[in-house]
This record gives sequence, structure tokens and C-alpha cells, in this order.
Amino acid sequence: MRVPPASPAAAAAYFGASLAFHADVSDVASALASEGDPGFVVIDTRSTASWDQGHVPGAIHLPTALIPEQAETLLDKSVPVITYCWGPGCNGATRASLALAQLGFQVKEMLGGFEYWAREGFAFETWEGHAQRTPDALTAPVEADDCGC
Repeated sequence: MRVPPASPAAAAAYFGASLAFHADVSDVASALASEGDPGFVVIDTRSTASWDQGHVPGAIHLPTALIPEQAETLLDKSVPVITYCWGPGCNGATRASLALAQLGFQVKEMLGGFEYWAREGFAFETWEGHAQRTPDALTAPVEADDCGC
């Protein structure tokens, strides 16, 4: 290894912070599927055309560009927010998370975005109604309830 690993203390601080800033699609889906209030709200930060193509059930549509003018009317600052955009190749959810944090919201970014939500086989909504895909074996276990991680 050209660069040695960080010290255990530095690694613990880094990975602990990462978990405070990020949630994965499996954890979000599990919390949304459980009985009662999941304790957060999910925000889709993409365009209307993208939202219509598919979004997490129950998510609120709030494109990143509209956060400064609409967030405080649509959201409660006492409820944590989880943002998502298209997928790992898009930083729209990161920009949305920054904008929300600057307004005083507690926020996490959903790793993988809508792409991994669909690829892991979770149900989603489109302008035509409900949809769901078969889980992609490269992103989710085919014959198990969870990946065990």
C-alpha cells in the first residue's frame, strides 16, 4: 500500500462521522416498512421528470434548486431529513443536504440514491403507479432477506 492506513483512532472518527452523514437504501427501506413513524422524512431532490420516472414511496419532492424557498414551509426542523438523487454518480443529494443543513435541518444523504433503491428490488412509484424490479444480484442478495452487513 502506497499510503498506510490511518490510525485506529482516526479511522474510528472518520467512519463514525460517515455514519452520521449517510444512510443506505436498505436501512431506509427497512425503517419505512416498519410499523409506526420511521423518525425521518425522505426528500427526492431531482427534477419533476425524474420524480415522475420513479421515486421512493412516501418521499417528498423538493428539487435542490427549490430548497432555499420551500424547505421551511414543507419540512419540520425537528424531524431529520434523508435526501437522495439519481445514484452514486450524482451529487445532487449532497448539494441538497448542504442547503438543508445551512437552513438548520438535521440531514443525511441516502447512499446509492434512486438507482440503488430500484436495483435492490424495493418498490417505487412512477407517474403511472407502483413498480418494482427484481433485485440485481450485484447489489442485493437474491435468496436472502438482507446482506448480513
